[in-house]
Amino acid sequence: MTGQPSKLRIDKWLWHARFFRTRSLAARVVGAGLRVNGQRIAKPAFAVGPGDVLTFGQERDVRVIRVVALGTRRGPAPEAQALYEDLDPRQARAADPSEPRAIPGGRPTKRDRRVMDRRRDVLE
Repeated sequence: MTGQPSKLRIDKWLWHARFFRTRSLAARVVGAGLRVNGQRIAKPAFAVGPGDVLTFGQERDVRVIRVVALGTRRGPAPEAQALYEDLDPRQARAADPSEPRAIPGGRPTKRDRRVMDRRRDVLE
């Protein structure tokens, strides 16, 4: 086996591509439900190769990724970004004027507090 393998475990590939900090976290996401080419996968040992389309949740987003290459190591970010093509690029979200402003290290203003209270009342 002198060449690069044609398939790689999905948890290992997600870790190489830097979607998750650890392989165990990647395996947990796969176990929770990940789709490869539209088919639900529950085993982290499932093998993926170039051309496969992955759909999975990451934080609050749903990511749609096409595998372009298999990595041989977990390298720096530019090397990891060369392993995939993002099919659903994140759009720059316009700030919602009704959303309270986030002030790093500061407290919300009185107006922000009122908006948060109104939202809390609606949810209850």
